[in-house]
Formats: sequence, C-alpha cells, structure tokens
Amino acid sequence: MLIYMLATAMTVAMLIATVFGLHQEAERVRAKSNAKQFGGFGIRKPQRHF
Repeated sequence: MLIYMLATAMTVAMLIATVFGLHQEAERVRAKSNAKQFGGFGIRKPQRHF
C-alpha cells in the first residue's frame, strides 16, 4: 500500500511540474513574440533586449 501511495504522490508531483514548466515556456514565448511586434511610427521608447 505504501508503494502505491508513493507512486501516486510522485505522479502528481511530476504532473504539477510539467504544467508549471509548460506555463513558464508559454510566458517566455509570449514575451518574445510581443517584443517583435511592429510599434508603428513616431517616438520609440528604449527597449531592453534579453
């Protein structure tokens, strides 16, 4: 019984870690795509490039 509980806990932990990793990756891609958008004409604000 203890083995099943440990396996379940590890499975849940891995699923949470996967969701967290996918969320971080999506945020990184979204931030990168927002930086590449055309800002129009006129005065441009200085932007940091990471």
